[in-house]
Amino acid sequence: MGLLRSRVLVRWLWAVGLLAALFLCRRPLLSGLGEYLVDSESPQQADLILVLGGNFWGDRVIEGAELSREKYAPVVLLSSPPYAGRPQGYLSVPFLVQRGFPSDNLEVFAHHARSTIEEANVLRPELARRGARRVLLVTSNYHSRRAAIVFRLFCPEVEFIPVPANDREYNAESWWKDASSRHLFFSEWVKICGTLLVAYPRYLVKRWFGI
Repeated sequence: MGLLRSRVLVRWLWAVGLLAALFLCRRPLLSGLGEYLVDSESPQQADLILVLGGNFWGDRVIEGAELSREKYAPVVLLSSPPYAGRPQGYLSVPFLVQRGFPSDNLEVFAHHARSTIEEANVLRPELARRGARRVLLVTSNYHSRRAAIVFRLFCPEVEFIPVPANDREYNAESWWKDASSRHLFFSEWVKICGTLLVAYPRYLVKRWFGI
């Protein structure tokens, strides 16, 4: 009986110690999970700069134009789902021109994709048509990890270098402290899991079996 009590006591001590360690490490752990969503690499010379849709009057298109101004690529391709009946890129171009960026290297690619995976699929033949082998991938910071995963999976023939734009709606280091960051954090993690566990395996099955 004494040996049994000793084993139970040891297990309880281990459990309490583990809970204490998790409590003490919760902030770095939570911060690490939030920061993981931000995939940022140093920009390199590329064939083009691809700005994903969804932030046509904001930091994404400004970041893409800045990279072009710094001569990282000759073309900024604005991925443009519709907004108010028009491709978003046609709203971004005057927005950027008003801020002093030239328009001669801004190109609009219109489509009707409704998700990042659909966006990658509609852009794949366009990137192939342009002969793009290395692409700077510009999107919002919280979206950059998922976007890089999606484009690398669904457009494997292209090297994508994520160069995210800052987004004031997402605080990676303390995302749990405000509603906007919490929403983006959980949404992105759910979508990453959905991409890796459902969408990409389904895509492979369809591709293998010609469905």
